[in-house]
Amino acid sequence: MNGVIRCASTEYEAMLQKQYPDRMTDAQFEAWIAPLIENSKTNKSQNGGVITIPVVVHVIHSGQAYGVAQNISDEQVQSQITVMNNDFRKLTGTPGFNSNPVGADIMIQFALAKVDPNGNPTNGIDRVNMCQESWTTAQVDANVKPATIWDPTQYMNMWSVKFGGASANILGYAQFPSNSGVVGVPAGGAANTDGVVANYGTFGSSDYGTNFTLGAPYDKGRTMTHEVGHFLGLRHIWGDDDATDPNGLVCATDYCNDTPPAHKANGSCVTPIASCTSGLFEMVENYMDYTNDTCMNIFTLDQKARMTAVMNNSPRRTELKTSVKDMPIPLFANDAELKAEKICGGSSSCAGTAPASFPFSIYNRGTSVLTSAVITYTVNNGALQTYNWTGNLAQNKYAIFSITATENSTISAQITSVNGTSDARASNNTAFSAAGSYTTTPVGSTALTFTLQPDFYGSETTWTLKNSAGTTLYSGGPYADGIAVGNQIQSLPALVTQTWNLTPDCYTFTINDTEGDGIIYYGYYNVKNSAGNTIISEGATNFGTTQSKAFKVLVLGTNETNGGVKSNIQVYPNPATDFLNITKVSNKSTFEIHNAVGQLVKVGKIDNNQVKVSELIKGTYIITVKDGKISESIKFIKN
Repeated sequence: MNGVIRCASTEYEAMLQKQYPDRMTDAQFEAWIAPLIENSKTNKSQNGGVITIPVVVHVIHSGQAYGVAQNISDEQVQSQITVMNNDFRKLTGTPGFNSNPVGADIMIQFALAKVDPNGNPTNGIDRVNMCQESWTTAQVDANVKPATIWDPTQYMNMWSVKFGGASANILGYAQFPSNSGVVGVPAGGAANTDGVVANYGTFGSSDYGTNFTLGAPYDKGRTMTHEVGHFLGLRHIWGDDDATDPNGLVCATDYCNDTPPAHKANGSCVTPIASCTSGLFEMVENYMDYTNDTCMNIFTLDQKARMTAVMNNSPRRTELKTSVKDMPIPLFANDAELKAEKICGGSSSCAGTAPASFPFSIYNRGTSVLTSAVITYTVNNGALQTYNWTGNLAQNKYAIFSITATENSTISAQITSVNGTSDARASNNTAFSAAGSYTTTPVGSTALTFTLQPDFYGSETTWTLKNSAGTTLYSGGPYADGIAVGNQIQSLPALVTQTWNLTPDCYTFTINDTEGDGIIYYGYYNVKNSAGNTIISEGATNFGTTQSKAFKVLVLGTNETNGGVKSNIQVYPNPATDFLNITKVSNKSTFEIHNAVGQLVKVGKIDNNQVKVSELIKGTYIITVKDGKISESIKFIKN
């Protein structure tokens, strides 16, 4: 294996079981799934037909140009989807085909999403500059996944990252499915980390393009085929049993009778290798072994039954079966999308006054080539200014531009026209940016949730939260240490969860470690807004003796207009499912609805004192009601 760790899924699962005591053990999962597998073999109504799983690929980079290093190209991403479809469907004429009598067409296929969580068009590729060159698996789980994940009941989330530090040699890992909530068996399985991750140098296939950032012998896309197998419940063919003989051999079961028991993981593609069962040979070509990409080309009938049982019964997996996020929505000729990019290398305090660049990205979501756009913006709610963008963007391509302001600024920007005409879709035109370690966006509530998992040495950790005046509002630590028996960690310090009620302001969170090694031993923290969006986070990192991150709390104006008239408008029910009732407005009143990240998702006239909200996804929204000189913004929750 040349020092490469082909897959870290088993180790990752072991970590999750330690971190979440209610997560199933391997034995509990197998006891739960065994009868369901047998049922899937005979119940044609469940395993008949092809399942299409909508996919979002989060391309995590640190500011590289498109197609350079970890900011891999759209074509490289698409090549990975192609390989997975070849392999899971056993497509004739592709490297995924085999003539083995137990080789199976899994009847699961994958499609890049066409609709994003806000109901806007997407190509299923979510590019995110996280301002960090590389990541350990712990940092991916603590920082990357919660900040970028799309609803895991509607999308299979895939991440392309650059691994570094203690994870530098890992090719990929996945989160195994959890069970269905059977009485007496705990569920487990965090939703905000669910998905599959691969090093960017193994994401995609050199068979389907050139100039991809891939390296042989792991350049044919089989890392993700392997990890998606784990995501759907498959185990390595040697069984991953901890009880090995003195020669390091395993020979444990993978719970699939048609994959002969293997002594251990196999590298390269040497055949034949005698199985643990006399007269049989190990299936080194199975996607769940560790052989080179060119060697792999089979899932078996029993592996199919196992994946079918997971898709029919496991939370989030079964919901993926009915997701329609891969179905196209109407597109327009002129449609641009505006996003606020993360500000890298900014000051650790959002009160700074030095000049800073506030980057934004503009995407062409229309069918015509995008050559121009007019973006209007305000700095700290000041006078309206204009940025004229010009370029040449094909559909789903993007460009970066920057607006200069002082570090303590908040910029609200909106696309007002594209290609010399109006933008046909208003719901993806608005973006907000604020200086500090992380960009923040308007929310309907100033109640934030702080979560801290002290690392094993909790007695070394203290922290403070200060406002722009330097006043300490919240603080904590030191904490108790974890418990270990010998070298085996039994438990970490207790999880700390607090609600911070903050006014609109600039805040600085500082965490300290007396031993100068940060929270590297399984620690993490995050701050989330009322919509569940991550504002700042960190995980399992050696930051030395101290680390500071700044953020702003912004609130969309309520009971305010340009003329400043307060009303008694009421909106109910809240939470709402199908309709909002709007009282004390005239028949000329209008509304705008913004989601939790400030994007306009719906606009119209209030008809018969009602606004239909049934098509909105679940979450927190702001509805702004306008009636003559009166304008009022009210937060509501869509169930």
